[in-house]
Amino acid sequence: MKSQIVKVLPESFQSENHWYPKALNATIHPMVNYFLNLDVKKIVSRYCHLHPMVNRQKLEEILAYQCKYFLWGGADLFNATSEDGKRQMVVIENNSCPSGQKSMPLLDDNKEDGSYRLLIERTFKPFLKPKQGVSKINGKLGVLFDKNHMESSGYAAVLADVFKEAVFLIPYFNGTEIENMKIENGILHFYFEDAWIPLRAAFRYVTQKPWNRIPIHTKTKILNPIVACLAGGRNKMVAAKAYDLYNSELADFGLQLNIPETIWDISKAEIPLWVQKLGGHAVVKIPYSNAGQGVYTITNEQELNAFMETETDYERYIVQSLIGNYNWSSRSETGKFYHVGTMPTNNGATYVADIRMMVSSTLNGIKPLCIYSRRASEPLADYLTEGSNSWGMLGTNLSIKLGENEWGSDTNRLMLMDRRDFNKLGLGLDDLIEAFIQTVLSTIAIDKMCINLFNSKGKFKQKLFKSLNNDNTLLNEILI
Repeated sequence: MKSQIVKVLPESFQSENHWYPKALNATIHPMVNYFLNLDVKKIVSRYCHLHPMVNRQKLEEILAYQCKYFLWGGADLFNATSEDGKRQMVVIENNSCPSGQKSMPLLDDNKEDGSYRLLIERTFKPFLKPKQGVSKINGKLGVLFDKNHMESSGYAAVLADVFKEAVFLIPYFNGTEIENMKIENGILHFYFEDAWIPLRAAFRYVTQKPWNRIPIHTKTKILNPIVACLAGGRNKMVAAKAYDLYNSELADFGLQLNIPETIWDISKAEIPLWVQKLGGHAVVKIPYSNAGQGVYTITNEQELNAFMETETDYERYIVQSLIGNYNWSSRSETGKFYHVGTMPTNNGATYVADIRMMVSSTLNGIKPLCIYSRRASEPLADYLTEGSNSWGMLGTNLSIKLGENEWGSDTNRLMLMDRRDFNKLGLGLDDLIEAFIQTVLSTIAIDKMCINLFNSKGKFKQKLFKSLNNDNTLLNEILI
């Protein structure tokens, strides 16, 4: 498939091309602005004051952590509460190469490229600095993408400004024969104006099975590298194990990564048994899907049967406890958690909403970049009735798959961090701090898993990965 590669020149960034219309002229909420400018010392002091069992030194170390592989992520969190009123932010997943820039109001009206530039300057630019003794590829800079042209093109324009050179915006779709990309001696090349041109580095927004066309080992520097997806950024199976391992490490310091109860390595035939164990209410996930695809909320026999009849490509699944309304949430080993939800509307309806917290690794630790929220399409019911649509009440993702490599977005459900929408979420400053710390913990957990997947010579440990994720369909897709 020949797809058009675009040469993006410096001074070509235009705000209207890289933000949703409703976000373009939105005014950031003062509390969100205050949070995003909070000093780390204040965050640590506040958190330790409210959580006196937390080890202050360990929390400072965590917030100063510099990632080696998972440099840029975006966690999806639910604001949940227990039956005895214990509120917590629960990490649903952390995404490698996440969306969010086009939904974020500007912090400073005089800086029109917003946190696009923040990510490029404080994360991508340091990432490119050659290490001592490592030869530098004489090539171009590119942005690889398979969806979200609005943000991908924004990154390309900012890269061109920061590096003062032309940057190439390169479509790289899944499931198609790509004639204008090739890999030679570990270097990615693209075909442009009758010549093959090497890439010295690429900013990646390739999200759909990226491991089936980009190798784990490349000489072209790629942010994020493919291992970040396999170790948890696009792999919910390995992510669950990474979170579990990191929680074991955190236990002695009064910290915990909040996640739903997760049963992994499940064959399809086993799923009804685990759903039954969770009280008939559960979430079943195809571990390697994203953008709202491959997630099934199960609250009755009809929804379970519908899932069991669905044909999927993979062999292994995960089952998680379901966070719903108090009257129909899973009862897991840690108790029953249910959605806090939005503030009630005029007719008393409460909606499920998630929080996307985007962060990146910098020379001074992991920092927040942008935040937005998405609400479900239907209000949260107190009780389920026959024919209730649980996905309509619980599903928050805005992506709509229109066809192969074609995507739309239901922006009517987008909730911005602006003066109007933020108040509807019912969040306070401490909730934002908790969401940030949970995002950082999940990011570090995945980065540590990345590190564990390479040996001392920098080679990918295929046997270890297979033991963590023994799904032949997935294993056959991965390019080493």
